[in-house]
Amino acid sequence: MSHPHVLGLTGSIGMGKSTVAAMFADLGVPVFDADAEVRRMQGPNGALLPAIEQGFPGTTGPGGLDREALGNAVFEDGEALSRLEAIVHPAVRQRREEFLIEHAGASLVVFDIPLLFEKGGAEETDSILVVSAPAAVQRERVLSRPGMTADRFARILALQMPDAEKRARADHVIDTGCSLAETRAAVAALVDRLTG
Repeated sequence: MSHPHVLGLTGSIGMGKSTVAAMFADLGVPVFDADAEVRRMQGPNGALLPAIEQGFPGTTGPGGLDREALGNAVFEDGEALSRLEAIVHPAVRQRREEFLIEHAGASLVVFDIPLLFEKGGAEETDSILVVSAPAAVQRERVLSRPGMTADRFARILALQMPDAEKRARADHVIDTGCSLAETRAAVAALVDRLTG
């Protein structure tokens, strides 16, 4: 039985990954959004809440995860962050497997995974697309976000593999430092290539 071509979609902060993921969805390609899945599992009555509360008491409540409390519990604490990832990552992997079963008849599916290279998952894809943009464009996009500071941006970048290294490891690269129409055309061309 044939299975869909699994395209891993990744890119550093501010590179336009979410925009590109939406373009795939607009073309009818099933997209697994790892971040959205985590938010759902950490929301009200979310599947991850009991394990997170057990590991990090006081970080959950009726409304789901208290992001600020959990952030304070793991910020700059590598061991605590590793414990949290040991709770979250297997659950996300399980949902990815269920997603693949649900969309077994598709010719192409996208796994939208922000830290695909940094945290693993690349081996579960058939090819990898890195979304990229010039550094100045990236910086302008990120610093325009509410609550973002140059210092916070620098800390986030330090946790991510450099863009040049991601591009070097990718099977496909889409540059989003251009018009939306040009990006949309590049996405459509890639879909044609992978499903043709």
